[in-house]
Amino acid sequence: MAGKKREIQLQAVVNSQSLWDEMLQNKGLTVIDVYQAWCGPCKAMQTLFRKLKNELNEDELLHFVVAEADNIVTLQPFRDKCEPVFLFSVNGKIIAQINGANAPLVNQKIINLVNEERKIAAGEMVRPQYHEIVFVDPDADDGGEAPSESVDQFYIIAIIKPDAVISRKSQEIRQNIIKAGFVIEIEEKRALTERQVRDFYYRIADQPDFEDFVHFMTGGLSHILVLSQGTEEEPALEETEPNPEMEAKGIYEDHNAGVTTPMMKKRDSLQEYLERQHISQFCDIEENITDVNHFIDMFFPDFKSMKNLKLEKILALLRPALFQEKKEDVLKIIEDEGFKILMQRQIVLSEEEAQTLCKEYENEDYFEKLIEKMTSGPSLALVLVRDHGLQHWRELIGPGSVEKAKEYLPERGPSLVLVLTKWNAVSDWRRLMGPTDPDEAKLLSPDSIRAQFGRSILKNAVHGASNAYEAMESINRIFQEFVPENPEGN
Repeated sequence: MAGKKREIQLQAVVNSQSLWDEMLQNKGLTVIDVYQAWCGPCKAMQTLFRKLKNELNEDELLHFVVAEADNIVTLQPFRDKCEPVFLFSVNGKIIAQINGANAPLVNQKIINLVNEERKIAAGEMVRPQYHEIVFVDPDADDGGEAPSESVDQFYIIAIIKPDAVISRKSQEIRQNIIKAGFVIEIEEKRALTERQVRDFYYRIADQPDFEDFVHFMTGGLSHILVLSQGTEEEPALEETEPNPEMEAKGIYEDHNAGVTTPMMKKRDSLQEYLERQHISQFCDIEENITDVNHFIDMFFPDFKSMKNLKLEKILALLRPALFQEKKEDVLKIIEDEGFKILMQRQIVLSEEEAQTLCKEYENEDYFEKLIEKMTSGPSLALVLVRDHGLQHWRELIGPGSVEKAKEYLPERGPSLVLVLTKWNAVSDWRRLMGPTDPDEAKLLSPDSIRAQFGRSILKNAVHGASNAYEAMESINRIFQEFVPENPEGN
């Protein structure tokens, strides 16, 4: 009898709609064991609940309830089901659901939510804008499912630190994440505020060098990404360089019929993957469901509404010359224009494949020269996605001829081309230009040309070669009569 009394004290009994409505007035977190009258509450979890109640010692912020679905209208979708269901109510709103007696998952969920409530009560963070769960019958004809923990775990937050952004490791880390099978839902480079750093890294706030870490994280641009884990059927990509001899046929089949490969393997967690790639020190991740939702609202408050945009996939091809000379610059432009790179692969086109791709130019005088260039080396095939992606891609690449470009963008004027010379000219000129992104230039090199006159990644005022060889190639194309006095030293 004494044991029964302790059980009732641990979990309040809710067996009517009025008691359910009253329960929703609880302050803090309420963990609800939904049961059927014929089978009773889940006794296997009561030991865990009692342990948490004692360890967390939060009578005001943590409550446990058993709710009988048979007599509560709100819980009608759970009637006649034998699987245990646990609901999590925060200040009267049902924000999460776990199906099955998954003790580790329930345990972690409770601890995270209680810690969050403590931080909110102490004024250390604002309350996240949770989306309330709407209960639906999983056996209904429309095949709908109540949002459960598996849905909440869909997103991951990753922050690539300022030192990685400055050293240009950001793109490498980003590509490794994509290669591991994760999808970048949204991303942005920005300087974090002190409040954002303290909020995201609250777990290490008690470390002695935390204040120095906050100063480091707010001292430059970070690269923030929201990731999803894709579908279970999606294969993890091999951690090897793409094969330049890959046939173009495979790319077309990927785009039209979905990606297939004989190498199917279990996907590691993102943290495990970064550690194996020896880049985890440059990138911090957050996979906890509660914190992820909060940080998405903090970093990307419009993210949920953006998910309703019209996303379109397109297949793009970087020709051999562009791929060899300007790959990183082009990928950065694509990234900064809001496209997500879902897949990329090197291919070497055969003459027949190049002729098929360039068929619209077959009556032009330069067709043979074009085919020669298209087959001269590896190209880079990209699968891109963006809201109204095709329209934005056409606007980004512009018309295919100079005459049409003049009609399309008549405000484009002449450029001034200069041949500059001095000792160490290439590196000094690049330093004077500043970073390609004017926003990045304003933060890292405020006196540079791009910081002062650049408007966007596409309109960043100036251009310069990245090495002496590229400089001479460009000079010879424009100034054919030019003979350098000392090409090695300039």
